[in-house]
Amino acid sequence: MISRGLKGGAVGFVLGVGAVVVLGIVGDSVRGLFGASASALSGEAAPPMEVSALYLGKKSMKSFGGASFDEGGLGSRGAGPGGGGMAQAPSAMAPVTAEMDGDDSFAEEEKAEPPEPGADGAAAPTRAWFPETFLFEPLVVTDASGQATVPVRVPDRLTQWRVLALAHSRSGAQAGAVTSFAGTLPTYVDPVLPPFLRAGDTVRLPVQVVNTTDKEVVAALKVDVRGAQVEAGSRTVKVPARGSAVELVTVRAQGAGPVTVRASLGDADAVVRDFDVWATGQPVVQTRGGSLAAPRTLSLSVPTDAQAGSERVRLQVYPGALGVVRAELAAVERRPGDVAADAYALLLAGQAPTLLQALGETPDAAALKALAQVAGQRVLRAARAPSVDVATRLAEGALAHPDNPVLARLGERLVDQVAKAQRPDGTCQGGEGWPLQRLLVATADCARTVRAAVGTDAGKQRASAFTARSAGVFERYLPQVKDGYTAAVLLAEGAVTGSVADALRTRVREAVKQGADGTASLSVEPGTVRADGEEPSVVEATAMAVLALQGDAKAPLADLGAFLLARYSPGQGWGDGQANRVGLRAALVLFREPLPAQVRVTLERDGKVVTEGTYDAKALREVLALEAAAPGSAGTHAWTVRAEPAVPGLGFSLALAATVPWKNEAKGGLELTVDGPKDARVGQLAEMRVVVGAPSFMPLVFQQELPAGVQVDTASLDALVSLGRIASWEVQDGLLSLRIAPRTQGAAPVQVAFRVLPTLAGTLQAGASRLDVPGQPGVTSLLPPTTWAVR
Repeated sequence: MISRGLKGGAVGFVLGVGAVVVLGIVGDSVRGLFGASASALSGEAAPPMEVSALYLGKKSMKSFGGASFDEGGLGSRGAGPGGGGMAQAPSAMAPVTAEMDGDDSFAEEEKAEPPEPGADGAAAPTRAWFPETFLFEPLVVTDASGQATVPVRVPDRLTQWRVLALAHSRSGAQAGAVTSFAGTLPTYVDPVLPPFLRAGDTVRLPVQVVNTTDKEVVAALKVDVRGAQVEAGSRTVKVPARGSAVELVTVRAQGAGPVTVRASLGDADAVVRDFDVWATGQPVVQTRGGSLAAPRTLSLSVPTDAQAGSERVRLQVYPGALGVVRAELAAVERRPGDVAADAYALLLAGQAPTLLQALGETPDAAALKALAQVAGQRVLRAARAPSVDVATRLAEGALAHPDNPVLARLGERLVDQVAKAQRPDGTCQGGEGWPLQRLLVATADCARTVRAAVGTDAGKQRASAFTARSAGVFERYLPQVKDGYTAAVLLAEGAVTGSVADALRTRVREAVKQGADGTASLSVEPGTVRADGEEPSVVEATAMAVLALQGDAKAPLADLGAFLLARYSPGQGWGDGQANRVGLRAALVLFREPLPAQVRVTLERDGKVVTEGTYDAKALREVLALEAAAPGSAGTHAWTVRAEPAVPGLGFSLALAATVPWKNEAKGGLELTVDGPKDARVGQLAEMRVVVGAPSFMPLVFQQELPAGVQVDTASLDALVSLGRIASWEVQDGLLSLRIAPRTQGAAPVQVAFRVLPTLAGTLQAGASRLDVPGQPGVTSLLPPTTWAVR
């Protein structure tokens, strides 16, 4: 048996010389659905050594302290009979470390002799380290004698631990072994905390005291709470030998924010745990964005009736060019493929080594080679009989691989095909029904493609002749270039120079629109198309504007870059292959400089620091976030975001959130009635009734934010699915969602009844009730929160 607080524990095993071991240590506590035993829930003393869990997991603070209706999270889900079971306990035999639930539960102990208490009589250190994952060592190599020792620090969680070792030798032989040890104390205290409370809740929290010795223990129990009020937090407890006792402590949560609970049992044990208190109002959020190229001051407003303590601010920092390149290399092969996407993947694989080295990263040659092989095969299939349009998309990607003779020859052939497609008047491509705007954009695409192959004298002459003839086209039709997107394409593709370029830059700047969030974008006028006939997105147009205006002192490049970064998704990039090609070019233009070793980011409100943080170069490659409480933010204030040093390669998103009182609301003919339990008792099932009315043939989603400690009886929800009353259900972090199928014309309102199980006594705030129609945000019915009295 290993006592709590051990820092140098060791697990030894003997294997063959040079064997490789995968080692994992997992907790052996089995989590229950409805929490603690009935005796603990009712406040009675639990039987000796009988311990169980109150909650499956600890709720992390989301949506700045308020549980929003569209939050994600882990929870139980159901879509029919048998589809709504709660998450199962992890298997102790898994070859990797299973994650602990992260709850504040009682620990289940094996009957074993406890360790002797310290002879010096000193107070035990406070237990505060409860990691969700204990140990996972995927590569432990044995020494010459076939042995290996792994020192570990045992967490402060009191439980039975299992150690699983999987090994294989150099010859390929495999084996495994399982052992266990206990982390415990002679006597210990364990407060049973909910995953969350809501502002205004008053609860009776169980605090269990366990005695594993053969003598009765009489000690002082003290419970201190920071962030909430506690009543009768100090008392003397008497625990029989080999027994336990449960004491109830009243806690009042007055406002939103974190709460820390410290429970101590004389000099024998002390433990610190925490949870969040959520605001009870309706969340409202304002978001602004920008670049960290210079200090940015923004005006943000919060309703004056915002609930005190509910204001929170979140500052997210988005990666620059290096982060985008790394994300694109990881995702490009998995995206749905078309000609433009395959060509972009091949181009990225060819240019990545140079890009990564310039940005301070070491390229993975093997991964880039594999990407180039896959993308190259796809491009070769598409290039068997390409049109001029397809040739313009594929040529650059093929030319980006000069060491590959097949791709290099393909690129040269495609460029030659595009050059020969130029008409005597200087235009390229075109067809029946083409508007002039599309013809000009297509000609610019052709010019860019021909200029991509200038490695030989013949290539230079070909590019020079093509550019000269196409420049005449753009000069003749300059008065007809009315929209910002077309002007940006002609500039971005390098098709114009001199006075023509100056005139087009002016048109691009005039078409740039400043957004309310501090970013800027290039609008796309109706009827505007790309060379392939598709309408460009605003994101793609903005990327073209960045390329067109680079070096222009009058251009809001930082604002355009902030818009571009904020719309980037690692999964989809900026859109299709064409948009991603342009978007990456723009990101590299904006953020070509390597990131500094450290950046200090500060957020101020009216000149006073609210939150700040220092990021190193490694962290700056990911999306980072700073979050802090911002009391006193009601009304309008000036918020300033600054980086030291200034970093154009980083964009930011600033969100200010608060909660306001809920109000009854009904739109679109929806009706909602919710009746909570009339007499709720801890550990006893109670019934909730919901009546919804809506126009015929409308699918509905009902959502109810449950009070803290209230669990849903999944069997009653499964019964509703079986009866056809609801289509499916879902429970996530205290939020119950019911999907209701459309009603036929003239049908009566839908009546739904299900059971819930309270596990905490006190006065508890339920969240709001809501009825929505999916895809129609303006059709809704809201009911303000209610208060439950649970005995």
